[in-house]
Amino acid sequence: MNGKHVKLYIPGPIEVSKETFRAMSAPMIGHRSSDFADLYQQAHPHLQSLFGTKRPVYLSTSSAWGVMEASIRNLTAKKVLNCCGGAFSDKWLDVSLRCGKSAEALQVDWGRPIDPVALEEKISTGEFDVVTVVHNETSTGVQNPLTEIAGVLKKFPEVLLVVDTVSSFSAVPLCVDELEIDVLLTGSQKALALPPGLSLFTVSEKALARAAEIKDRGYYFDFLEFEKNAQKFMTPSTPCISLIHGLVWKLKQIHDEGPIERFSRHEKLNSMVHQWVESHGFEHFAPDGFRSKTLTCVSNNLDIDIPAWISEMRKRHSLIINGGYGKIKGKTFRISNMGDETEESISAMLNALSDTLP
Repeated sequence: MNGKHVKLYIPGPIEVSKETFRAMSAPMIGHRSSDFADLYQQAHPHLQSLFGTKRPVYLSTSSAWGVMEASIRNLTAKKVLNCCGGAFSDKWLDVSLRCGKSAEALQVDWGRPIDPVALEEKISTGEFDVVTVVHNETSTGVQNPLTEIAGVLKKFPEVLLVVDTVSSFSAVPLCVDELEIDVLLTGSQKALALPPGLSLFTVSEKALARAAEIKDRGYYFDFLEFEKNAQKFMTPSTPCISLIHGLVWKLKQIHDEGPIERFSRHEKLNSMVHQWVESHGFEHFAPDGFRSKTLTCVSNNLDIDIPAWISEMRKRHSLIINGGYGKIKGKTFRISNMGDETEESISAMLNALSDTLP
């Protein structure tokens, strides 16, 4: 690759270690071979532990959006309630409508969490059979109250809960079975610190039963095809084998570090970024108590030239952060602390931010 390596402190894709790339360079194997089944089986118990489930965890060669759309196509018989409060949760409503489904937004202002009370009021109407939630809204830095949201859904067993954990998975505790989440999905390119192109998800038995009643769920993302193949540690279509080699390596790293220690490390690094934000006179975009543990969305209350700042830190320190996303681009900036980062690397990044701050 030509050019100098610029380290990524954007919310994804994030930095991928040389060791991970090395693991991905393992010799190619047949995707219908016992070698592939063995590879899948190496990953599976670690994935179940991180998902907090006894159900199979499926591997999809796609971005997480593939599974997000699949959830709408596989599960919606009546109407979707999309919980919206940022670029990615808002987009899920658009996806629902483009899939030809009846859908409605439970909308909150960007930077605010989903209100479980308002959610219960909407579901109580009886209009909806699917609810979608983005756990960690990457565009705003808001971590929604998943336990409370799941508690509401437990009161309505006929309504399925679909949760996107793309930027929180493996960095905070998750327990699909305890919370009775029907679909929980994530992607490879954020806290897992892998390249893009692999999605992981689990589906409840209740959701599979619903999918069996849906006639136009397609093939590539058919949940029943994933379930049938997962029983043999296979995938419905040709998988991204190199990425799965990387996944096995990454899961071994997580196991060796210990999940609790990994969660604590992310919280510590996140706290370091928050301290920098506050000490330099900036304000958080997300409210206290609902802030992401993997990234920080910062209000540009000092009205600095964010693109010029990022350009300067790239030039002088070979690293970049993100200049905001969607309608709050330029009004905010985002700093990632997820993946393989350490206190040393986050300190170096924060010093570079301070050194180049206009």
